[in-house]
Amino acid sequence: MRWIDRFKYCGAVAVMCGMCCAWGFPVHRHINRSATQALPPPLRGWLMCEVEWLSAHATDADKRKHTVEREAPRHYLDGDAPALACLDTLGEAPWYGRALLACSEDTLWEYGVLPWQIGWSYRQLVVAFDSLDRAGILRNAADLGHYVADAHVPLHTTLNYNGQMTGQDGIHGVWETRLPALFGGGYALLVEDVGYIRDVNLWAWASISHSHSCVPLVLSEERHATALHGEGLVREERGGRLGLERDEAWCATYHDRLDGMVETQWRASILGVSSLWYSAWVDAGEPDLTGVFEPAVQSWWKRFLQRLGWGSQMERAPVP
Repeated sequence: MRWIDRFKYCGAVAVMCGMCCAWGFPVHRHINRSATQALPPPLRGWLMCEVEWLSAHATDADKRKHTVEREAPRHYLDGDAPALACLDTLGEAPWYGRALLACSEDTLWEYGVLPWQIGWSYRQLVVAFDSLDRAGILRNAADLGHYVADAHVPLHTTLNYNGQMTGQDGIHGVWETRLPALFGGGYALLVEDVGYIRDVNLWAWASISHSHSCVPLVLSEERHATALHGEGLVREERGGRLGLERDEAWCATYHDRLDGMVETQWRASILGVSSLWYSAWVDAGEPDLTGVFEPAVQSWWKRFLQRLGWGSQMERAPVP
């Protein structure tokens, strides 16, 4: 099954790069942290009480691939798979129930359920907010943040997810891990226009569609960098392991030719996560979470600093 192949690939990237799939651990953590800081009040003040948890657990969904059946297909959608032509008559944002009638369940899970997973996680977060369920809010917010971030990685939207169909093996890790590690510290990632998303299903499909539209450039510019620099491989230590990486000259050419794509998708991830968290809270009736996230035993100065968001939102990403 295709999801097993993807799982094996993720393990290989983790060994080589010291990170895991879908942006790499530092980027996922940064996205959830920055999404928390970008929230409108009063939700921002409440969730800032647990910003460290939301950041640290941004990668839980990736870790579940090792233990939970059918977790891997929740992270991608092979939008160009011929087998998904069964969705063509269902409009631009088909609901899962209609997709099941048009395609088999096995087909959907073979080629990924990412847009629907975003909706499922969103509804679980709404329920958690409505129930004032602290653990449920944190768990579902962290997971939703992860899936939304994955939806902004172009190679999570194609059968050719690692360039294996075009002789460009390894491109997945370069785009989502190597380039952010080299250039992420210079990105402007501040977002300020967080708002309510009325149709989450439509938003999820639109985000994935945009990511998929980036795939041709992701592939073509890799060929350009390779034509100019050759394979550009060097041995580097990362995460305590020695492995092959693209050298900085090769990556600089590739990064420049992508014309800000990685930065744009990273920033869009932050905006999407923050907007969906806020929307879930609104759909739950805007409950007062003061007693949920600000226990009386907490010192007044800590509550004050958390209300302020521990300072302004980070504009620069941490370099892994």
